Amino acid sequence: MRPVPMRPVSIRPVLFAALLPLMPIAALAQEGAARQITVTGSARVEAAPDLATITAGVETQAEAAAAALSANSQAMTEIFATLDKLGIAKADVQTTRLSLDPVFAQSEDGQTTPAITGYQASNMVTIRVRDTGKLGAVVDALATSGVNRIYGIGFDIADPRPLLSQARADAVTDAREKAEVLARSAGAALGEVVSIREGDVGGGPGPMRAQFDMAATPVAGGTVEVGTDVTVTYALD
Repeated sequence: MRPVPMRPVSIRPVLFAALLPLMPIAALAQEGAARQITVTGSARVEAAPDLATITAGVETQAEAAAAALSANSQAMTEIFATLDKLGIAKADVQTTRLSLDPVFAQSEDGQTTPAITGYQASNMVTIRVRDTGKLGAVVDALATSGVNRIYGIGFDIADPRPLLSQARADAVTDAREKAEVLARSAGAALGEVVSIREGDVGGGPGPMRAQFDMAATPVAGGTVEVGTDVTVTYALD
């Protein structure tokens, strides 16, 4: 009989088992996830406005388009001269709308095509008043010089950066206070900051608290609010 060849015996599992105690523990064990806490802090800072914006304009009507536009141009020329006398810089006056539209007569039966009876010219400007103390006087001067439309008045801060810096610092403080309370309640200690991300920066009118003291048209300036949100991640010790 021919001898039966013997199969080779694999020693790989044996060698792996023998070398297992020699491998570094770090290579065998998965590192635990870092303990962290993420919170959002918010802050709002209010201040009296030092900049006012008036949106006003003139509307004129005439049978002919050219006549309506001419009358409007004359009125706007007088208004620009008035603003110049009040010390409003030309850079603070901007035309935001200029239009010329037909005026239609209403048909009695509602079916006949309305006839054109004239034309209406409209010129709207935005005026920045940097001395809010004379805002009422500016409104009165506009009315006497030909303005027959005032669309609104807004208030703002000319340079909001100092207020925004304060809001950012307060928001970070707010975030840390929240994180400390949460960490302490969970029996942990607050560690170093891992990351900071700022959210949307907002601003707008605050509660109406003050009214400008003036003999002219009374205008309440109130306060303007600047705020921000920050999301901060801390390590937990």
